[in-house]
Amino acid sequence: MTAPAPLRVLVVDDHSVVRRGVVAYLDVLDDIEVAGEATDGRDALDRLAALERAEGLPHVVLMDLQMPRMDGVTATAEIAQRFPSVRVVILTSFGENERVHAALQHGASGYLLKDAGAAEVAAALYAAARDEVFLDAAVARRLAQDIRSPRHGLSALTAREREILTLVAEGMSNKEIAATLVISERTARTHVSNVLGKLNLASRTQAALVAVREGLVEPR
Repeated sequence: MTAPAPLRVLVVDDHSVVRRGVVAYLDVLDDIEVAGEATDGRDALDRLAALERAEGLPHVVLMDLQMPRMDGVTATAEIAQRFPSVRVVILTSFGENERVHAALQHGASGYLLKDAGAAEVAAALYAAARDEVFLDAAVARRLAQDIRSPRHGLSALTAREREILTLVAEGMSNKEIAATLVISERTARTHVSNVLGKLNLASRTQAALVAVREGLVEPR
């Protein structure tokens, strides 16, 4: 009987030590093959295009979130659009709910924290290949808690969203926010949209007034 083809994975992380560690672990698994490495989201898209022209696309991309040039959420959205057969599993140090929501909304099939065990990483990759969603246990608990006990007002905002609200109140555009926080403009736009939605606001002007009222910024 012919053995099934191995699960091919592209590993994306801007930290070479982390990337090499992940690759070293995956290399010892008989049914997983590392198709390549990439240093950020833009590099991942270039690698996928090259693989598509050569030996074929990988089944799954194991993706970090915070990277230079193009972050993981933006890259995930681009992969979903350009390479719809490829699944993405996020592997990151950040477990805030808004990051999880953004990743899943943009097409991720899994979300793991970097303290995940080897078995969890493998399970997430296999689940993604089966077109299933796999969430880190701690992330899943936080999402469930939010559903059971939703927060209101500023308490509903994460630390990053409060930072975004402050920058909006200071009159920054999405482009300026992106440059200040070293994120993509698309990610900045998503954060602003999340802030407005959580605070039930219709405009950036209303957001600025809330920030002044709550003492996040001085009146201009």
